[in-house]
Amino acid sequence: MAEKAITAKDAELSPSECTDDKAAERRLVRKLDIRIIPILWILYLVNFLDRANIGNAKIAGMEKDLHLTGQRFNIAAWVFNLGYLVAGVPLTIVFKRYGPKSLCVMMVAWGITVVGCGLAKTWGQLVVTRLLEGMAESAFISGCAYLIGAYYTTDEYLSRYVFFFTAGIIAGAINGFVSALLAKMDGVGGYAAWRWIFIMEGILTIVIATLAYPLIVPFPEHATFLPAAQKSLLLSRTKHSGHDPNDTMTPAKALSCLSNWRIWAGVLMYLGVTESANSISNFQPTILRGLGYTSTQAQIHTVPVYVTGATVSIIICVLSERLKKRYPFYILGCAILATGLAVLVAYPRDPKTRYLGMFFMAAGCYSAMPIAIIWTTLNTGQGYERAFTLGMILNFGTAGAFISSNVFLLRETPKFRTGFSTGLGLAFVAVTAATCIFVASWWENRKRDERTRNGRGGEGGEDRNCHPEFRYAL
Repeated sequence: MAEKAITAKDAELSPSECTDDKAAERRLVRKLDIRIIPILWILYLVNFLDRANIGNAKIAGMEKDLHLTGQRFNIAAWVFNLGYLVAGVPLTIVFKRYGPKSLCVMMVAWGITVVGCGLAKTWGQLVVTRLLEGMAESAFISGCAYLIGAYYTTDEYLSRYVFFFTAGIIAGAINGFVSALLAKMDGVGGYAAWRWIFIMEGILTIVIATLAYPLIVPFPEHATFLPAAQKSLLLSRTKHSGHDPNDTMTPAKALSCLSNWRIWAGVLMYLGVTESANSISNFQPTILRGLGYTSTQAQIHTVPVYVTGATVSIIICVLSERLKKRYPFYILGCAILATGLAVLVAYPRDPKTRYLGMFFMAAGCYSAMPIAIIWTTLNTGQGYERAFTLGMILNFGTAGAFISSNVFLLRETPKFRTGFSTGLGLAFVAVTAATCIFVASWWENRKRDERTRNGRGGEGGEDRNCHPEFRYAL
């Protein structure tokens, strides 16, 4: 439905009834915040540790042991995202079909593949295990995003998602410490330090997934953890928020999503900033070593960058939600990102200035990514359409990782001008896509307002986007 619609029933409520309803809603939302977000936050933290550990394994000896000469490391990094691209949308549909607990099954599967990375004897084996890891992980974030959207209204969705999203950023901050700690196991059992990074983090993933299985909430219609009155209130307030328990997946819906230009524009919005995010997670330790830091110093210096990115991301996304303005805050994130990239492309002599550029880079991309996902999702359909949309954005958007893995060239260390210049160009593409969505949505909303004023609203059919009261989020 529209971002804010007042029904006749709302208009008839007395002030005391409205107050009671608001108090009940606040109690419900607090319970949901405690029951849903923390467990998903922990799972995403583990997810990101597993995804980003290849960068730390590289500087802990993997590059030498597996003879990762030339572009071999880059291939091992981007093949993970090939798994995302291949399996992401189908597995997101599987998640919608079988429910949220399938997230834990995915975790066990990718935990096994992470252990496999630690046992790899050759570069080829590493590539295969990374591909399988990407496939197993591919529907995790889109599944979590769908689950959050199923429990919260459109005016609550972005702030909850960004808090969930910060788990990945914080994981980046602590990943270096975790890897440094595990690297102390060098030689234990005859395994090198980098192998223990993979093996122990993979085992941790399997253990946490097993413990989390009974704690993952089901979809709202099966929310047995809520009393009957609160469950009824939940279903009432989220009726039009995006989850549809009675929906079925059809080829027509899949074709509708694949032919929806707004979704593809959302993919470009996400791709344009996620390229820089992937370069931070995969190449930041190497970039910092190129600035003259030792391996340990490089790991430590990644922490403030990630913490700043998380803080700025929360501030920008919460403001975006409260003001109900997505476009200007997305543009703000891209502008901050572009500032950081421009500094790094210019490559000033002072290492501190180059280090400052990474702060801007992280703050910008981590602010824009959640807005790109949620803004696009708010403007699409419900049920399987929303699941399909999330799968498309998060998995086709990972083409940014393909790009970052191939434009940060070893021979350009430490300047990486090709990598940073590419990021700057993609940020411009993202801004262009966002502007197209904003202008088209503003124009469509204006036409709908005009039809409503003239009494020509119409019925709208089953598609909520065709409903006369629906307005695109701006």
